[in-house]
Amino acid sequence: MSGPVPTPPSLSHRVPDLGAMVLLLAVARHGSLGGAARDVGISQPAASGRIRSMERQLGVALLDRSPRGSRLTDAGALVTDWARRVVEAAEAFDAGAQALRDRRDSRLRVAASMTIAEYLLPGWLIALRADRPDTAVSLLVGNSAAVALRLLAGEADLGFVEGLSIPEGLDGTVIAHDRLVVVVAPSHPWARRDRLTPGELAGTPLILREHGSGTRQVLDAALAVHGGLARPLLELSSTTAVKGAAESGASPCVLSELALTEELSARRLVKVPVAGVRLRRQLRAVWPAGHRPTGPARDLLSLTAHPSGPARG
Repeated sequence: MSGPVPTPPSLSHRVPDLGAMVLLLAVARHGSLGGAARDVGISQPAASGRIRSMERQLGVALLDRSPRGSRLTDAGALVTDWARRVVEAAEAFDAGAQALRDRRDSRLRVAASMTIAEYLLPGWLIALRADRPDTAVSLLVGNSAAVALRLLAGEADLGFVEGLSIPEGLDGTVIAHDRLVVVVAPSHPWARRDRLTPGELAGTPLILREHGSGTRQVLDAALAVHGGLARPLLELSSTTAVKGAAESGASPCVLSELALTEELSARRLVKVPVAGVRLRRQLRAVWPAGHRPTGPARDLLSLTAHPSGPARG
């Protein structure tokens, strides 16, 4: 049975900072404060003041100063040797951290719900590629519930969902707004209606997306106070399949307005207003709670502040 983790000892206040050690090494190389100052990019008076501060901090003289230059004292030579090992270790640490950042930045795993993946994400990814041409992007597409599971399992770096709220275990931010609309084939009787009542929509067997999709979540919530949805005529996991079934005239469907631009323009489907039902929803970027996106994921998130698609803010 393991005991409590011991508290690591804190460094003495007499340990100089890394910058002071780098300056001391420069003095040892150049044999003068002026040369060391030029090497590290500061003025000679600033370099002299920093060395004097280091001497007071350590309690020993480090340099013998003369008109011919600055020479390390015996104590200064010893401190310089110690400083060299500390600086070399810091350089190795910095190189290792950079390697980790390079590995992180070499790939980006995105999980997105279908509407965002098809109608918004392509524009953002094209813009990201212009900024990060060497980052390989992989895209996992599924409904909003599947996106949340991918993120929680560590299989994606950034996700996009369409549901009513941020899934449990994730943090997120609203990136756009969207509307769901009821559409039918031009041959359907509803195509000649000025508007529907919530009860008519709720009581009609519709062609719907599956449970777990953001579209279905919003529709279920909106019609819960009107008796809930009737048993669907069809439940399909693809937006394209839902549109195709509705175009056949089999039944109405409810989908994102983003996904219907082409069909409405060509009048393959007709929009039918519904009175008294709010079918507006928020589109969100999400990530594991407590782990704000970094690297390419952070850059992609910043691009969503200027949506390239027709999302409504």
